[in-house]
Amino acid sequence: MTLKVYNTLTGKKEKFTPLKKDRVRMYVCGVTVYDDCHLGHARCYVAFDVVYRYLRYKGYKVKYVQNITDVDDKIIAKAKELRTAKNLKALVREVAERYTKEYFKWMDYLKVKRADLYPKATEHIEEMIKLIQKLLDKEYAYEIDGDVYFNISKFTSYGRLSGRSIDEMRAGARVEVDERKKNPLDFALWKRTKEGEPSWDSPWGKGRPGWHIECSAMSMKYLGKSFDIHGGGQDLIFPHHENEIAQSEAFSGKPFVKYWLHNGFVTTEGEKMSKSLGNIFTLKELFQEFPDPEIARLFLLSMHYRSPVDFTKEKLVEIEKRLSHFYNLLDFILQAVKGRISSKRINPQSLSKEEKRLYQEIQETNKEFDRAMDDDFNTARAFSSLDSLVKVANTLKDNPKVSGNKALLSKVYKLLKEKGVILGFFKKHNWKAMTRIPDRKEIERLIAQRDRAREERNWDLADRIRSDLRKRGIILEDHPEGTTWKRKRKT
Repeated sequence: MTLKVYNTLTGKKEKFTPLKKDRVRMYVCGVTVYDDCHLGHARCYVAFDVVYRYLRYKGYKVKYVQNITDVDDKIIAKAKELRTAKNLKALVREVAERYTKEYFKWMDYLKVKRADLYPKATEHIEEMIKLIQKLLDKEYAYEIDGDVYFNISKFTSYGRLSGRSIDEMRAGARVEVDERKKNPLDFALWKRTKEGEPSWDSPWGKGRPGWHIECSAMSMKYLGKSFDIHGGGQDLIFPHHENEIAQSEAFSGKPFVKYWLHNGFVTTEGEKMSKSLGNIFTLKELFQEFPDPEIARLFLLSMHYRSPVDFTKEKLVEIEKRLSHFYNLLDFILQAVKGRISSKRINPQSLSKEEKRLYQEIQETNKEFDRAMDDDFNTARAFSSLDSLVKVANTLKDNPKVSGNKALLSKVYKLLKEKGVILGFFKKHNWKAMTRIPDRKEIERLIAQRDRAREERNWDLADRIRSDLRKRGIILEDHPEGTTWKRKRKT
């Protein structure tokens, strides 16, 4: 099957053909580390985590780079809010380090695989200065009193990514007000220093890089002047990615990126989550109420990555129930096969009617999952194909022929696990984890999760938690005043 991706640059789905056979070079714009991670961040990095996983599943060797913006106006503003005795430069560094650690903590919790490289802006100032100097030499940029701007009028194809004219962009853009600029849309490549702010020496005096230049400098350093995939949120199409194209292609004279991929927003009642609207939901807040990271992950993948996904707590409760059906089936299969997943070949001709129905569903799910993912990474459709398999398996599992066919049940288990790895699910489910004795902290966390499930009448999840704990030697006892637990005595 052929993978097709929607390319923002052309506005259509295209057959995916990397620039170098069997090798994919991918860059995704990373976070500006100045505040807590929220669901909008998670949408982007979970979406491209699945792109990364699926490309590897297809057999490509992928080099994945994601930058970290660790010097920026927002970071400096955050540092100024702290108002401690430390100097501003030290505070900026402290803020950046703190929120970089927070970012990795939550992404790891969400099962987002680490990129191959996480270059930081402050560690690539030299590369940015060289890039800017060449743009000045080629007259694509101009310098005014220590500030350097890119002259968009020199780059004749400016606007082709967003599909807007210069007049449309000027009308809709938030641009830095500076009457010295030749065009209001001209953007900063280098900013002269302000008192107390972090700064570096340059041919134009002390200063720091503009935001856009860092992605061009770092992506081209690690992936080359032309590479396969550049990703990010839809809000970055203009001006950030438009500006990246302009400065990169003006610098190199080559096409910058072959495929531009952009994820949709997380919304609340149809409105994009944003700090200005006060409807941001941080990951810390989310996981306090819904500690299982797979719930958030499935919520984010429940819509196609280019579509908006509307956040409500009710949807998370529904997703928790949806996941419980998968885990109940996986538990059932492991019990039925006594923890020994079989690789025995199946002869379809020897199967009963019920066994044959499940066998055919396995075959169709395998094909439909890959068809969905080959269609621009359609995770919503891919997960629905797994739902269909689980529904059929749950319908038939009480049939003696099916429940006694270890090879057939093993085939269901292996397919769910294999496809689950691509989407980032079910890795936590294994025989050893089921039999390991949990500690007090884990028991109390699971009891709290079960209490919430019972309040929400999610009996499947509540029963699964009780059953899992019993298998691991923990007995729950419900009383009017709450739930207590004890360890099962050895006999």
